Amino acid sequence: MLTYIVRRLFAAVGLLLVVTLITFWIFYVLPMWAGQTPESLAAAYVGKQQNPAALHAVIDRIGFDKPLFVQYFDYVTGIVGGRTYSDGVQLIRCNAPCFGYSFKNYEQVWPTLLNRAPITLSIAIGAGVLWLVFGVLSGVISAVRKGTLADRASMGIALAGVALPVYFVGPLLEALTGQWSTVYVSFLDNPLQWASHLLIPWIALAFGYAALYTRLTRAGMLEALNEDFVRTARAKGLSERKVLYKHALRSAISPIITIFGMDLGAVLGGAVLLEVAFSLPGLGELAITSIHQGDFPVVMGVTLLAAFFIVLANIVVDVLYAVVDPRVRLS
Repeated sequence: MLTYIVRRLFAAVGLLLVVTLITFWIFYVLPMWAGQTPESLAAAYVGKQQNPAALHAVIDRIGFDKPLFVQYFDYVTGIVGGRTYSDGVQLIRCNAPCFGYSFKNYEQVWPTLLNRAPITLSIAIGAGVLWLVFGVLSGVISAVRKGTLADRASMGIALAGVALPVYFVGPLLEALTGQWSTVYVSFLDNPLQWASHLLIPWIALAFGYAALYTRLTRAGMLEALNEDFVRTARAKGLSERKVLYKHALRSAISPIITIFGMDLGAVLGGAVLLEVAFSLPGLGELAITSIHQGDFPVVMGVTLLAAFFIVLANIVVDVLYAVVDPRVRLS
């Protein structure tokens, strides 16, 4: 098991390096191919005094005039060991992990990400628990009571959840509950207010995901209930609860684990529509604001952090796979 986890960690590091290469290519190489010059790239890193001397100081410090592979090496080593920037007037030290420096807000990117991450993390964890529990539970009920009113009601709600986007469900819930604004309260300050203030956003985000999980769980359970091992378990006299939850659901849960890891990792990277709809200053809202401001170091930082969450979620999914299905460890 330990060897399996170590292999996955090495693969994750390689994947993150590929992500840094793609990010560097998008934000540094593509603009140069589109006709940008080192001076125009440096202009985004200079404050109000955009004189030739300031621009050349930034070019020299960041290395826009260096070969691309040297720039990429400086970019990666800066994340690990820190980096020094210049706004043409003074030198600015960006300590490791250095995800860049925002000359729009005059602050390092990493502390900004850390300030926004708890909000996105709170949204993802709360909504993830809701959509997993209610999606799997309703899917099991729908499969066990196939063809009944409960099955039709579950599938009808699932269809509505898939069809209705979060920016429609959110305002609708706000109108029904009278909660027109969402103020984030830290879990450490007041856990009860933390949960109560985020309940409506959790439901709005979980509604669509839970619908998908209901359909997947129902399909997996219907397939598992027709397998020979389920008939054998019933023939041995096991209770119906054990047959359903210990045998059938365990067989049907594997694809649910995979999709849950991917969905949770994506939401951890920033629930853009939800955060904008409820004015929650998380990573998704930060990315949208930074794009509008042309604050590319922050956009790159959010992109890399989102990639890290997705890779981490994949590692956790692989480990859970090995726990649920021993054949994965043997392979």
